[in-house]
Amino acid sequence: MNIILSNPRGFCAGVKRAILIVEKALKFYKKKIYVLHEIVHNEYVIDQLRRRGVVFVEKISQIPDNSIVIFSAHGVSKKTIKKAKKKKLIILDATCPLVKKVHIEVSKSSQKNIETILIGHKGHPEVEGILGQYTNKNSKIHLIESIEDINDLSIKNDRKLNFFTQTTLSIRNTTKIIASLRNKFPQISSPPKEDICYATTNRQIAVNQLSNKVNMILVIGSKNSSNSNRLAELGRENGIFTKLINSFVDIKTKWLRNVNYIGITAGASAPEILVKEVVEYLKKLGAHESIEMLGIQEKTVFQLPKKISNTKIFLE
Repeated sequence: MNIILSNPRGFCAGVKRAILIVEKALKFYKKKIYVLHEIVHNEYVIDQLRRRGVVFVEKISQIPDNSIVIFSAHGVSKKTIKKAKKKKLIILDATCPLVKKVHIEVSKSSQKNIETILIGHKGHPEVEGILGQYTNKNSKIHLIESIEDINDLSIKNDRKLNFFTQTTLSIRNTTKIIASLRNKFPQISSPPKEDICYATTNRQIAVNQLSNKVNMILVIGSKNSSNSNRLAELGRENGIFTKLINSFVDIKTKWLRNVNYIGITAGASAPEILVKEVVEYLKKLGAHESIEMLGIQEKTVFQLPKKISNTKIFLE
């Protein structure tokens, strides 16, 4: 059995930045650190931070007044920010800058009274945060997940209409949805720049290439990770037997029967240590040394914030 490692894979710049903010906060502050939602969608990362004393909550109301709160990489609504300020929380915003870009554009649409369509997965924290940027009571933001949802849209004026997308969607499926939107609403305006982020795009391109080289793919990532799920879906769409796993523990030996080439990738919130553990496990089962596939080199780096809540210098 031969192992081929997809490239790029694993942590993106937004995830690295978010985790580093939590790690810096643990060193800088002597108080308990609260994080609203999972900082990133990966069980291993969350477990490691919990062991260091980080408390993860789902509601601002669960955090005591005057405490320290970190907003996850997925971002939050304007209403959530107001609630945090009302409780006099010290706010550390770990929202991915590429998600923040979507926030800004949706907020502009709201201010300009432009009806807006968001393509995304209902209930996902990123989507909830984006929807929460639209506060115009005289207009509306619509969430759609599929081409079928377009038929149910009731738009006042398609000449004053925008659309945006969640950053971690399937490129293939989203392209089809956008084409249908343009077909129904020819005057619809698109984002200034593609909303699906570079990391999601690059990892899906790599899985497409990997699919031509292997007869099985393991995607390392948690079940609630949008970008990891999209990689697993893509592998299956390409006709490859594909499994989404948290770690090597999830691998069933029956999957490996008659597999000569096994491909491994990892979602943007999955650390490289999990990839190494999977490789070592497969080698114990008789696999050869892993081979790194050539791929797009990612050089994106997001700077850390210098100030938090306009108080102390935080990250230097």
